[in-house]
Amino acid sequence: MEFLILCFFYVMTFYAFLPGLISRIFGFRVFKKGETKKEIALTFDDGPDPVYTEKLLDLLARYNAKATFFVVGAHAKPFPELLQRMHREGHTIGVHNFEHKSNWFMRPKTVKRHIDQTNDIIEAATGHRSNYYRPPWGIVNLFDYSNLGHMQIILWSAMFSDWRTRVGAKRLEKRMLKKLRPGEVLLLHDCGRTMGADVDAPANMLLALEAYLEAGQQQQFTFVEIGQLIKLTDQKRVNQLSPLKKTMIASWLAYEKMFHKVFRLKQVGTSQQPVMHYRVITYKGEQVELQEGTNLKKGDDVIELHFDNKLLSGIALRSKTPIAAALRLLREVEGALPQLADQVKVDTTASRAKAVYGVTMIHKGADRLGFMIKPLSQNLFSYISKVYLHVLMRVLTKPKSRREKSSRHHKMKLSPQMLLMSMQKLNSYTSAAIQHVQEEAERINHVVERNLHEAQDASVPADTKTPAI
Repeated sequence: MEFLILCFFYVMTFYAFLPGLISRIFGFRVFKKGETKKEIALTFDDGPDPVYTEKLLDLLARYNAKATFFVVGAHAKPFPELLQRMHREGHTIGVHNFEHKSNWFMRPKTVKRHIDQTNDIIEAATGHRSNYYRPPWGIVNLFDYSNLGHMQIILWSAMFSDWRTRVGAKRLEKRMLKKLRPGEVLLLHDCGRTMGADVDAPANMLLALEAYLEAGQQQQFTFVEIGQLIKLTDQKRVNQLSPLKKTMIASWLAYEKMFHKVFRLKQVGTSQQPVMHYRVITYKGEQVELQEGTNLKKGDDVIELHFDNKLLSGIALRSKTPIAAALRLLREVEGALPQLADQVKVDTTASRAKAVYGVTMIHKGADRLGFMIKPLSQNLFSYISKVYLHVLMRVLTKPKSRREKSSRHHKMKLSPQMLLMSMQKLNSYTSAAIQHVQEEAERINHVVERNLHEAQDASVPADTKTPAI
């Protein structure tokens, strides 16, 4: 028994406690506070509520304030009109699980199901899926870092126990006014229908918030949604670069733009900030055996990928280490692969391509997405690629302090590697393929649940069954 308790303790420490501690204290893979001059982010959890969310939206509209709503899927499902109003009035909607349950006590696939179900509800109401996630109580588990795809975890810099009515509106107002500072991410609640909360607590929150908004307006603060606060924070970090560094980055990005036009690279997706671009070229390397036994040989058509350097620069500026940059880029690529697969499927110039191909220095974890990672052959091309990519990294990343340069993370030797993915593997990322897998999983789940119910019913004696009411 003692051994089992010890095992449970160790598992919970590494699965739940340490990831939560690292996220809260060191901000690993989370955003919890901005660096701005006059902007503050208001965030609201646990809603929507049919009474208080309506009043909250009215209040925000009066002060022209934007906010971020982290909704619970089960609460949002009956009120799509509230989600539509949030979206229509310029607010951002994030995911707060389908039910208000801690990630510590759920399996990774259960957490993912909660997120996907809630995102489906958001998409059905607004036409858009959310990129932002806040776990209940801010608690993450070990697998959340890899389970969320391209979603950004949002925590907070200030919370006020506003879910309790006993705090009172006046005391809540005093607490909030102490946090009337630029860059703050305030955590408030527009619904009291979760465990441990008081149903009418949002009434006090609304009174305190009105005083907070009034004071903020008098001091010329702007209340923005979380995406805007992240963007402004990133921009400030860019502005802290030296004039020479800014000139180098601007020149390189201008060169990239010209390169795209001359070689007719195509943007992946329709976003204003794409993740990557591609073109069809002739493969000139050594023969490689791809997934599913396909052979790629010299003379075959391949789809050559190019990361967007503007995006890469932003990721590098926000990342403290090459590993952190690789993780961020991996999430972006994971989100863009379905767009690439759909686009290539209808691109007649790519009809004969045998593989997706790219050369990069940031390749850690790419195999998780289905890429093969191969070393470049030692020749003139590999030497030129190595020099080019090293210069690119020096231009696009911020300079490191002596302490950072001596750290273990920065002593890691980055070398260019070749990434390859067969067309069969890429096709598995198409929207139709993903939908088919999801539908098949739902069908199997339905069959299993039905069989379980039938087995359960059969095990109960007929005279003990309770009639439906």
